[in-house]
Amino acid sequence: MKLTVQELYDCLYDNLGPQGWWPAEDNFEIIIGAILVQNTNWRNVERSLSNLRNATQFDPERILNLHLSELQSLIRPSGFYKNKSAAIIAVLTWLKSHEYDFRAIDKLYTTELRNELLKLRGIGFETADVLLVYVFERVVFIADTYTRRLFNALGVQSKSYMDLYNKVTLPDTFTPLHAQEFHGLLDEFGKRYLTAKGVKGATFLDDYFL
Repeated sequence: MKLTVQELYDCLYDNLGPQGWWPAEDNFEIIIGAILVQNTNWRNVERSLSNLRNATQFDPERILNLHLSELQSLIRPSGFYKNKSAAIIAVLTWLKSHEYDFRAIDKLYTTELRNELLKLRGIGFETADVLLVYVFERVVFIADTYTRRLFNALGVQSKSYMDLYNKVTLPDTFTPLHAQEFHGLLDEFGKRYLTAKGVKGATFLDDYFL
């Protein structure tokens, strides 16, 4: 049976329940978590976030004032700590140039804001889109690895992040909360049922395609 994107969302929601993603207390924790989760699992990210929380309470000025070696030590559990520390510094420095005024930044058009984020060191397509969805509350499709695996299984083949990103249009009825929940649902399905080789075992989406 053919699904629309809205029907896929509904099916995931009905079977998996609300995900409440992204788990964080403020925007700075989301931003740092989105960087730290690159190429690792959330369990390792939580260890790094706990270290940073204890040391800085995610105060951006306190983070920027850390000695580089100290910052790298705090986030070491997430791996790639040299690259990730550089990305954290780049994003926080960019935010500081805007006086940490999220409302002012939010006045930028989504395409313009995405391009601004992509110029920052260590910020690729996926991280930029995560920040757009969870920090700036834009209705954007996040075509991460789990999502590409699921869409491939449902008949929408893609060779890269941007390939799928350009193929999928979110429903006009989607709100920022829908976009946030959709990403959480897609990743939860991926964690439960998908591997690099495809679907593992029977799932509630076996009889559907996009």
